[in-house]
Amino acid sequence: MTGKALWEKYARENRVSIGEYDQWAFGVDADLLAALVAAGEKTATASAYPLYELEDEALPREGEYSVILDSQENAVCIVRSKRVYVTAFEEVTEEHARKEGEGDKSLTYWRKVHEDFFRACLGEAGLAFTPEMKVVCEEFEVVYKA
Repeated sequence: MTGKALWEKYARENRVSIGEYDQWAFGVDADLLAALVAAGEKTATASAYPLYELEDEALPREGEYSVILDSQENAVCIVRSKRVYVTAFEEVTEEHARKEGEGDKSLTYWRKVHEDFFRACLGEAGLAFTPEMKVVCEEFEVVYKA
């Protein structure tokens, strides 16, 4: 099912009049991460703030809806943002790492995989990673599953 079709089904069944939503897949292992979201194991994500600045893209906002896609662009579920905040990479907490639901859910694991991912993404954009770099942290809840 497409993201649009899932959104329209959700909106119709729940009498949601909000017409705006985003749809996206996670950058690494989209299938696994989408499955973790749908299962309620992954309730947060993080992204590199400098890329928002570079692309002049608005940050996610609390209350916004997103359709989570798998690697084939099939809709898996719809989430609603509960909390969005910006912090330094080195100040991301153990609690946030646990909410991301990946690996062993530790801050050590989170820092390792996110530093590697951010270095690659930033490098492609001609930017450098630093531990002081700002990170956009987003917490969400699943409101509908495909």
